[in-house]
Amino acid sequence: MAKKVPELSHVQPARILFVAGEARRGSRATIKPLASAKVSLKGTRALYCITLRPKFFRASTPEQRVETLLHELLHISAAFDGRLHQGRRHSALPGAKFRSLLRPLVRRYLADADPHLLSGLGHHGEVIARQWLERPTGKSSRNPYTEKHLFFGPVQMITRRHLHS
Repeated sequence: MAKKVPELSHVQPARILFVAGEARRGSRATIKPLASAKVSLKGTRALYCITLRPKFFRASTPEQRVETLLHELLHISAAFDGRLHQGRRHSALPGAKFRSLLRPLVRRYLADADPHLLSGLGHHGEVIARQWLERPTGKSSRNPYTEKHLFFGPVQMITRRHLHS
């Protein structure tokens, strides 16, 4: 997505940790900046954690999943420094204003989407996803969180319909 959407060219996918997490009201996903937490995977410091919530996995369309991922990536600071973009927080761009920024990106991405990504987002059935054994607090002075604080567990994806290319 970062390669195909110029507004996200600053995003470094290898430094984003994706995990499956617990429900949080109607949220499909959330992004957590890791500037103040030490999270290292395979020796590389993760600067953001995107938690995919149950609504992402259950009864979403592939297009909704694309929109969710782009939505979360849009919150990343232009400096890609483990902080959120101040002008793209929901408090700065509530509701319709944020959607008006997001929707053109979603349309452009879907018009030239990576078929492998769309295929995965259209999967219906069980997937294996990273999940926290112990989630970083951000205020901790402990040693870095690493692979030993994560596990791979099953998650059921229920896809309402598949994209056709």
